[in-house]
Amino acid sequence: MTRRSIIGILGGMGPLATVDLYRKIIEATPAERDQDHLHVIIDADPSIPDRTAALLTGGPDPTPWLLAGAQRLERAGADFIVVPCNTAHAFLPRVRASISIPILSMIAATAERAAAVAPTGSVVGLLATPGTIASRLYQQALAERRLRCIVPDPQWQERVTEAIALVKAGRTDREVAALVLETGRQLIAHGAAALILGCTELPIVFPITEVSVPVLDATRILAETAVRIARGERPLAELAAPLLV
Repeated sequence: MTRRSIIGILGGMGPLATVDLYRKIIEATPAERDQDHLHVIIDADPSIPDRTAALLTGGPDPTPWLLAGAQRLERAGADFIVVPCNTAHAFLPRVRASISIPILSMIAATAERAAAVAPTGSVVGLLATPGTIASRLYQQALAERRLRCIVPDPQWQERVTEAIALVKAGRTDREVAALVLETGRQLIAHGAAALILGCTELPIVFPITEVSVPVLDATRILAETAVRIARGERPLAELAAPLLV
């Protein structure tokens, strides 16, 4: 049997998002028995400081925690790392510089998928944390693919931020879903041809069948890309630099 790459998940941001990624890795893997599934190592440290607070309000820098987790995954035998937290990607270049295994970019993988479903020059709506929006990671990745990114107005962004906090607190009910659904519909009304769920809490509650445009679940896209790499369908050694941190 050809050796398959070992996936390392640097998680805990938050715990439900980590579980969601692993579940989607399992769902994306063609398997008829246990042995067909992939070797996945999970390091989930919920004590990592808040990424948005670090970016916007001078909170503690999460980089040392992220680096420690990445190093644990590397020592445990992971061939590459995935991080189910969009906002954390603002800190990953410094982590990558201190380890010897690649980190797959959730941002780049999602922007690549957006370019496949949205016509060149069209508008893509982004639902994410204030930190992810302020980092401009998605805006840049989409612009590189000739797509324009729009984000919610402040009053609508408050609803998204509230929904994210509620999911982190264990709320996944219809009331929480409504907060992000209505915000997504506002972006569609402003011309969005597709929506990106750019926070890993959002796919847990967003009802994707209730909007009229494609909804890009960044967690599922990361899972599907990681599975293809681990199975050798998209060889890690040949992976284009834009998909790596």
